[in-house]
Amino acid sequence: MVDRREFVKASVAIAAVGGLNACRRDQPGWSPDAVRKPEVSPVAILPAERYDEAALKDTVTRGVEMFGLDVRDRRVVLKPNLVEFDPGGVINTHPTLIAATIEAFRSLGAREVIMAEGPGHRRDNEYLLRASGIHEQLEDMGARFVDLNHDVVRRVALRSSFTRLGELYLPATVLDADLFVSMPKLKTHHWAAVTLSMKNMFGVVPGSLYGWPKNILHWVGLEGSIVDINAALDVPRFNIVDGIVGMEGNGPIQGEAKQVGVVVFGADPVAVDATCTRLMSIDPWRVGYLAAVEPFLGNLATERIEQRGEDLSPHQADFRVLEGFSHTKTTPPMAAG
Repeated sequence: MVDRREFVKASVAIAAVGGLNACRRDQPGWSPDAVRKPEVSPVAILPAERYDEAALKDTVTRGVEMFGLDVRDRRVVLKPNLVEFDPGGVINTHPTLIAATIEAFRSLGAREVIMAEGPGHRRDNEYLLRASGIHEQLEDMGARFVDLNHDVVRRVALRSSFTRLGELYLPATVLDADLFVSMPKLKTHHWAAVTLSMKNMFGVVPGSLYGWPKNILHWVGLEGSIVDINAALDVPRFNIVDGIVGMEGNGPIQGEAKQVGVVVFGADPVAVDATCTRLMSIDPWRVGYLAAVEPFLGNLATERIEQRGEDLSPHQADFRVLEGFSHTKTTPPMAAG
């Protein structure tokens, strides 16, 4: 366990340094052990028009099997995106997709499937889980929930230097997973342009140590924090994106629903997010943190992404973004590149 008082003192110092140096940071870089970029990254797009649990279980099973994942007798940790109670079903990863994914991994032989999340806005996770209906579903399924904001943590040295943090304290539940699955919602973001598989990793940083809404990460730089967290996570990873109904405009909370009708799968979070941005008619090369990780963490270029399942173009939608991100937009259908 970490001594919280010592951690808080160190965190305040880090945040102060980060704030003072936000505009004159040393040249970002990464260590050799941060390099995980494959030669080619498969990404699958599968159609899913509505939130039907039985149909989605089949979709998720098919998507996982397309990548040859062997989860037999493995401990799978699902990390959806839970932010606020949302009766419209637009903000959070939909509970039906979460339940279908639990069932799919169980049917594929997983020893245990855990749902884990550390919301950045709500400190009362019990309220969020009950109000969203997820608590009842997990209870009915006999599935466990772990609050990553209050989990036991371990120190992890950073493998990249896009912030001045130097290290992170991350939950043991995440670090000990046999397979860690990011399950974001397909959404725009008012500070980062888009929030997908990589931005979803903010939820693994414990709020009990880093504040709400993960204040220290914002103080040292939002996009740099996204890069450093993802580079530090050295666990087997997979990504399943809820693109059935996404969010456009003033995301990640105050935007509007956008029907797309797909679920996106892949192991390379960079390639998955690149495919998702193209589905949104957004150029991934113009999203700061995606361009920053392309040299070492994953693939953005279409020629290095092996498209599986459905073709991208028929599913492209013209997502509205805030004016500050108008430069990221493309006109669908997007040309390869």
